[in-house]
Amino acid sequence: MTITVCLGSACHVKGSHFVLEGLKSLIKLHHLEDQVTLAGSFCTGNCQKGVCVTIGDQLFSLNSDNTKDFFEKEVLAKINAA
Repeated sequence: MTITVCLGSACHVKGSHFVLEGLKSLIKLHHLEDQVTLAGSFCTGNCQKGVCVTIGDQLFSLNSDNTKDFFEKEVLAKINAA
């Protein structure tokens, strides 16, 4: 699974660094380094939605407060279901 975090200027201002670091920590905490890849991208064109994160074609709007919830629902749940 690849999680892509927008690092464009609007998302950067909205805290993309904190989201990226949070995801890195959660991946390491759950020992998923061999199953989850983090990638960065420049502007996704959805600047108004906050820190834009994608898994495949699905777009999510994250911040430092909802990153853990996103990880549990969208990453852990899908990996455990596989």
